Amino acid sequence: MITLYGSGPHFGMPDPSPFVIKAVTLFRMAGIPYTPAEMSFGKAPKGKIPYMEEGGKLIGDSTFIRFYLEEKYGIDFNAGYNSIELAQGWAIERMLEEHFYWFVVHDRWCVERNFEAGPREFFNMAPAPIRPFIKAMVRRQVRKTLHAQGLGRHTDAERNRLGIAHVNAVATLLGGKKYLLGSNPCGVDATVHASLWAASCPLFESVIGAHIRSHEKIMGYIERMSSEFHPGFANGKN
Repeated sequence: MITLYGSGPHFGMPDPSPFVIKAVTLFRMAGIPYTPAEMSFGKAPKGKIPYMEEGGKLIGDSTFIRFYLEEKYGIDFNAGYNSIELAQGWAIERMLEEHFYWFVVHDRWCVERNFEAGPREFFNMAPAPIRPFIKAMVRRQVRKTLHAQGLGRHTDAERNRLGIAHVNAVATLLGGKKYLLGSNPCGVDATVHASLWAASCPLFESVIGAHIRSHEKIMGYIERMSSEFHPGFANGKN
């Protein structure tokens, strides 16, 4: 039996991490059963979520989880798409996971109202006397990470311009198709759906999130994927 580790439902979504949502979607696309479990960063092989365990073997990172499912179970997440289509999908995946993801981090952790509405709850298990110090320490580390990554060096207007450009690029590739590459969902959709769903969460005030929610084509895609693979979460409307 496979165990998949994440944080569990938060913010009206299956998990606060788009990478965990992606992994869950991949398992459901593949029809492979798994047991969800609460993560432990000390156990995580890469120090982050998601990670999975099977037969004592730990695999970290949602993309390497996908590779594992493909190689061990013979799963084909390509859904019959050709190499050019898959290359476009891979480029979109990297754009969303390596760049767009950090907009979500910034909006949740660095905007005070959003932090209080969401990530603040992650610290509720800490002893009350030291809770403020732990929160401050973690948020400082998030800001340092964003500065090192680069997005933390931009103004709000600059970040929003870049993030909206990413969303529009996805919308252009989606066009009038049901899924990103065509009429069938594939592995790329697990990433794209999770990334856009996380960014669109209405719990958080965000120019990029508002842009996504105002985009009928993108929202239709999010709702379609959510209904198919995460039916217990309000049809993708958070």
